[in-house]
Amino acid sequence: MGRPSNPIRYVIFRIGLALARAGLIERERARRTTDLAWPRIVTGLARMSKNAADVAMVGLAVGTAAIAGVGFAASFWSLAFALGGGLAGGTIALVSQRFGAGAPREVGQAIRSSVLTVLAITIPLAALFLTFPAELIGLISNDPRVITLGTEYLRIVALGVPFAGLNLVGSRTLVGCDDAWTPMVLRSGGAVLNVAINALLLFGVGFGVRGAAIGTVLATVMITAAFALGFATGRVPGVGEFPVTADPFGTYADRETVSRLVRIGTPLIGTNLSWRIGEFPLLAVVGAFGTPVVAAFVIAQRVRGLMNTPGWGFSLASSSLVGQELGTGDERTAESYGTEVIRFASAVYLLAAGLVFVLARPVALVFVGSSANPALPFATLLIRAACVAVVFQGISRAATGPLRTSGDTRWPFYGQMAGMYVFAIPLAYVGTRTPLGLWGVVLALVLQMLVPAIVNYVRFRSGKWKIISRAYRTPAGADD
Repeated sequence: MGRPSNPIRYVIFRIGLALARAGLIERERARRTTDLAWPRIVTGLARMSKNAADVAMVGLAVGTAAIAGVGFAASFWSLAFALGGGLAGGTIALVSQRFGAGAPREVGQAIRSSVLTVLAITIPLAALFLTFPAELIGLISNDPRVITLGTEYLRIVALGVPFAGLNLVGSRTLVGCDDAWTPMVLRSGGAVLNVAINALLLFGVGFGVRGAAIGTVLATVMITAAFALGFATGRVPGVGEFPVTADPFGTYADRETVSRLVRIGTPLIGTNLSWRIGEFPLLAVVGAFGTPVVAAFVIAQRVRGLMNTPGWGFSLASSSLVGQELGTGDERTAESYGTEVIRFASAVYLLAAGLVFVLARPVALVFVGSSANPALPFATLLIRAACVAVVFQGISRAATGPLRTSGDTRWPFYGQMAGMYVFAIPLAYVGTRTPLGLWGVVLALVLQMLVPAIVNYVRFRSGKWKIISRAYRTPAGADD
């Protein structure tokens, strides 16, 4: 079936053409990057819009305490993406290099081993959330109403945790095989369905935060089922053909493949967890400013998530394109792709962040509903801080792409740890104890992104990732 373009692709490619005319990137690389990135960006927009809609809808239906409660619970839910996404970073590294080397059977093995490994690490997490939701929310909040609402949400979304991890493996596999369209259709469609179910259960049935949680689980399971069907049969009706398949009855516990996945993915999991786990003390510190500030912080995070969606596309496009060139042994072209994707991503982020910075107050009003809401001025300030921070986040994510696909995944972990634990959390805490006040949170948001951007970019420029990649390459034609 045909794969039509859309306004997102048009805008991204026009920015790429402008950079090409300025001599900053090559036109053909701009086109290939755009073709891989834009479906993933649309996927990100759909999913982050879903997350933002969750917060906006529960805020309008239940109140500011619900925004805080869902925000706390969502931080636990996001651990599934930290674990699954880290492992999926190993998946795309193996898949893209094996696909580039023309080894489809090796790709199938990478898929099956990834499924086994992601289930092994997410099922225990789901059991933890299902068993102790109130105790977990109580670790970061002492507001009874917030704890009650957060507990309701977390207990239900726990059921979707393993499926969320599997979705990431499916998506990364297809992107590693030059197919960003199919995961866009599946995951974006799931996000739209999620919002529709949420609206029905929140406003039609009156389920409150439970309705938002049920919608999330149902949509996540349906997306997983579609990926499973596609990899098993080679196609999904109404979506199209898959570029690779994986025999569902083949070997899952292949020691060498699992070992490589764990070796590449563990630092990425550490990077993701350093971010996600760091959110808990950061949220607890922000809680010292009161529930309106917590709600504002959650709102700013959702807005930043929307602005960060270009990074979904550029990071994975870079991983795929750089990985494929490494698979053929062309390290020079691989480095050129990495450099130009960073420039491309930076330009897109600057434009998006600048627009939202100007419109920060109207954006905040969408979530709080009224100019009389005490969270409005705090949300406006923190949204503007997020606009500054997200530009650095874009550089960081684009620079991580080549490091991830080459297997050089330790330095992103170091950068993320330093940004969160050396700068962000201490600065926010200082704000609670000194006249710095809320500006401590503002500085925390910015430096949390600036530090990993510096670390990842410097590591990319060192070129050491090319040497590391040689240990993970499959010889061309290995399946012959």
